[in-house]
Formats: sequence, structure tokens, C-alpha cells
Amino acid sequence: MRRITALSLAALLPASALAADPHSYAQPDQVVVTHLDLDLGIDFPHKQLDGRATLKLDWKNPKSPALVLDTRDLHIVRIDGLDAVGHATPLVFALAPRDKELGSKLTIQAPMHPAQVRIIYTTSPAASGLQWLTPAQTADKKLPFMFSQSESIHARSWVPLQDSPAIRFTYTAHVTAPKDVRVVMSALNDARHPLDGDFRFDQPHPIPSYLLAIAAGDLAVKETGPRSAVYAEPSVVGKAAHEFEDTEKLIATTESLYGPYAWGRYDLLVLPPSFPFGGMENPNMTFATPTVLVGDKSLVSLVSHELAHSWSGNLVTSAAWRDIWLNEGFTTYVQGRITEAVYGAKQADEEALLSARALEKGLGKMPANAQKLAPDPRGIGADDALSDVAYDKGSWFLRTLEQRYGRADFDAWLKGYFQRHAFTSITTEQMLADLKPNLIEKYPGKMSWDEVQAWVYQPGVPKDAPLPSSPRFEAIDKERGAFLAGTLPAARLDAKGWNTQEWMYFLDRLPDAPPLARMQQLDAAWHLTGTPNAEIGMRWYSHAIAAGDKAVWEAAREHMTRIGRIYLTTPVYKAFAATPAGLAYAEAAYAKAKDGYHPLTQGAIEGIFAKAKARAQGSAK
Repeated sequence: MRRITALSLAALLPASALAADPHSYAQPDQVVVTHLDLDLGIDFPHKQLDGRATLKLDWKNPKSPALVLDTRDLHIVRIDGLDAVGHATPLVFALAPRDKELGSKLTIQAPMHPAQVRIIYTTSPAASGLQWLTPAQTADKKLPFMFSQSESIHARSWVPLQDSPAIRFTYTAHVTAPKDVRVVMSALNDARHPLDGDFRFDQPHPIPSYLLAIAAGDLAVKETGPRSAVYAEPSVVGKAAHEFEDTEKLIATTESLYGPYAWGRYDLLVLPPSFPFGGMENPNMTFATPTVLVGDKSLVSLVSHELAHSWSGNLVTSAAWRDIWLNEGFTTYVQGRITEAVYGAKQADEEALLSARALEKGLGKMPANAQKLAPDPRGIGADDALSDVAYDKGSWFLRTLEQRYGRADFDAWLKGYFQRHAFTSITTEQMLADLKPNLIEKYPGKMSWDEVQAWVYQPGVPKDAPLPSSPRFEAIDKERGAFLAGTLPAARLDAKGWNTQEWMYFLDRLPDAPPLARMQQLDAAWHLTGTPNAEIGMRWYSHAIAAGDKAVWEAAREHMTRIGRIYLTTPVYKAFAATPAGLAYAEAAYAKAKDGYHPLTQGAIEGIFAKAKARAQGSAK
């Protein structure tokens, strides 16, 4: 694809749309950052980055007196304006008091409109977008480790910038680190780079700030294809390379569906267990959780998902967190298509059913506005916008369009959509403005515009929403019912050949608090306590704790303190927090494990404790 410059991108969104992000202080209707030149020194002993960020600026308003940036807990040392030939002039700046959600507004007085602004700064050891691990907290326990997590609005905690998905910029970086430490970023990485402590990176495509990423540690590399490699700690990299050996096949499959891969290389970094998410789709370098390394490729749909983001999310990006379903819903749909093509329709259908049934169960606990793909303004944090609705209702909507219009015509629209909006950030309304003439009106009589708007702007899921069928899941439903009724002993479940998805489905649809005797029988027959499969473990421990089985508590504690992935950890904490004794046990476990968790995971767990205590106080009144 042709390279689109960040400067040309700013003209593609109206100034009102650019300035409408409630999660950013930036004023891109006044001035837009188009390129970042970053110089970082990694200081492991002090858990900080020593930074110099040079921002190239496109001034939109000739009368604008200032540049406003997003920061969080940064120490600003000096700011200079640079003219067209590089002459530096000190600039006056003010850092506003810290807001808990948004951080501190940085206002730089720049009435002469410099071509570039250079900011000298250091990060805080408590930066919300960085985690610093001691050697003891890594797999190989030899070197310290550091990694970033910028989504949703945490890039501002390690770089001063316009931290909004509507604003895209190219970047270059120079990073110094201790020798023997490998540094990688969300840019083109060289698998053969010497470990000399001096690294340079180039991201020639414009990206939003939440895709800015860095990691550094004891990293080995194994090639998995002509344009892919796996990076991980030496003791993990072989296992990871085996698990992800189909990466090139996944890339080629997606290209056959939706056009050329635009980013050059697609590498994977397997992080230590404290990584708070399953994966993060950082361009050129997906950051992945080690919990997917189960040995049988049953969880490699995570790679399909993060790879799919190279088209939906990274290539075409939601312009605001309210529109995040444009990233996650489209990506979950594309993930299913990749999985079907490479691993078969059975696995793709099972994964689609799993997500749909989980969504149906969760919708009843959500406020009506939270059930909408494009919700009304609701005053929530950017991190809270990422819900099952964005992923699963969004992909369900696209599967509905595919069914109504047929795969050939729907694929033609989707491929064209990616091409028409490549390297831009758009709103839900802009996506619908593309959908209406290019699919809905092009093939009339297949789906009304009212139906489309109901999917996007109304709560819930339409009653006629199509679902794939799964004979295996239907058989599991019958067995689960007989097991709960007491007519089928646990040992006689036909579970010997169940894959990960089938165990997930069986456990997901148990009652919230199943009978204790049934859970004990299930464990005796199938030895679920102590399972190395974290997806199964999370579901098993949550249900067993809710059933009152204290025999699983120790293994559940090991699970939730070993794994930092929020999705796999917090349900177990929630199960413990439902009773006073369980809450006390979980708090004691958390106190010992806290330093090994990412700040985002810490916040999620502490929020569970706070809600449990509030409920207890309310019931005591």
C-alpha cells in the first residue's frame, strides 16, 4: 500500500471530530503532532526512562498561543522550541495538577509556532504504562525486565504526547540499555541486532499513541517464517516458536481475504506472566501472554486476533474509545475467519458460540447504554470502554451482515473498507457512511437500515441474530444437564477427548454457584484442580469456590498469583471476595503477590476488594 503521511491524515477528520476526545487534553484542532523522534535511556535501578521527545508539529490555527499535551506522572526538565533549521529556544510551560483519570495537562506557550518542540523528561517508577520486573520475577531469573502497555491512555505516562486514537504519527527511536538486554518496540525489529546496549527503530507508518510500545529484557529470538519471529526469554522461546509455528500461514491466509499485510514484519513477543492482557496488537510486534502456551495450539486464536488487528485497529482505527468496537468487533470477526481457514470451521464455530453465550449471560448485568456498540456519552474511563460488547456483539453484527449478504459480497465490502480507510482513524458514523452505499444500498432488500442502526445504537442483541451450530456443544449441553440433575455421574462424562474450547463451554454454563457435591465429583473424576491450562483453571476455580469447596483454595491462590492477565485472574478474586472468609484469604494472597502484578491488574483487583467491602457495609446497615 502507498505510504500515507501523518501530515495528510489530519485533513481526513474534521477539526470538531479531532477535538472531541473526552479522554485527552490535546487540542488537535489547534495543532497536530505528526512525527515523534524519541531518545530513551533505560534505567533499571531507578525504574525510570530518561527521555527526550521531539515532536514535529502541524499548526492548524494561526492564532493558537500554545501546544497542549497529555502527561501522567512525568518530571519535565526542559522544553525547547526548534525552528526549521534546528535552532533551539527555551519555552515556558505549565504542568497542571494531576487528574486521577487523565493525568496532568501540559501547556507549552508557543506563540511563534515552532516547527518542532523538544521535551526533556523522566518517567516515574509508578508509571501506569510501564512495568518493571526484577530478575526474580522473570522466567529465567537472570536479568531485569521492563515492558509497556499504552492502551488505553497510558502512553502519556512514558511519553508526553497527544494521547488520543484520533491522532496518528510516525516515529523513530534511539534507546540505550545495559548490555545483554535486548530492546524491542512497535516498529521494525532486527532479530540479529547485537546486544550492545544501543538500539534504533523506525515506524514509517502513522500510528495512534496507544500503539506505541517498548520492552527490554533477557530475550532470545527464533524465526518462524520469512517475515516473522518469536521473541521470549531463553527458556520459553523454543516452546513459543513451536506454538506459533503457523504464523506465516496465518499472515498469508489473512492477505488472501483482505489484501496485503501493510507492516512488513509480524513478530511476537511472549512476555512474563504479569502481562495484564492476552495480547496487545502493537504494530510489527504483538505482545502476548505466556498463558496461551499450552502445547496443542488450542489457544493460538489469540495470534489470529492480534494479527487481524493489523487490518482492523492498526490500519483502520477507532477515532475515540467510544468507537472501540470498530477495532475489537471487526478484529474478532476477522479472527474467526482466519481460524476457520487454518484450523477448520469446527473450532471457529465453537469459539463464536463461546463468545456469544458469554455475552448473552453478561448483558443482563449491564446498564442499557453499556450494551450499545456506540454508546451515548457515559463519563467512564477509557479503559472501561473495552468490554465484551465491543468484541462479541461487534463480531456478531458482522457475522449477521455476512449471512444476509453472502460471504462473497460481504468480503468485497470489508476488503474495500480496509483499503478506503487505510492508516486513518474513523468514528462509528464514518464507518456507517461507508457501509450504507457500499453494501446496504448496493444490494437492496437484504437488511434494512433500521436493522443496522438497531445493532449499533440499541441495547442487547436482536432476537433473530444468527448463531453457528455445534453438534459437540449440543451434546455437551445434554451431558451437563444430566450431570447437574444427578442422572449422569461425573466419571461417565464423555470428556476424555474434549478440547480446551469444549471444557470452557462445559464450565461456562454451569450455575453461578453449583452444588458442592457435584463439583467435588467432577474434580475427582477429571482432576481439574492444578490444571496447567489457565483458561480451564479460571473457570474451574471460580465455580468451585462459589460452590464452597475450600479444598481448591490453595491451588486457586497459586493460579491467581502466578498469572497477571486480568481476564484470567480477576474472576477468581471475585469468587473469593463473595464471602468474608474468602475476601480475607484473597487479600492476604494479594498482599504477597502485589508487586508482581502490572499496575492495571493491581487496580482491577483492588476495585474488586473495594466493591466487596462496600456491599458488606451496605448489608450491615
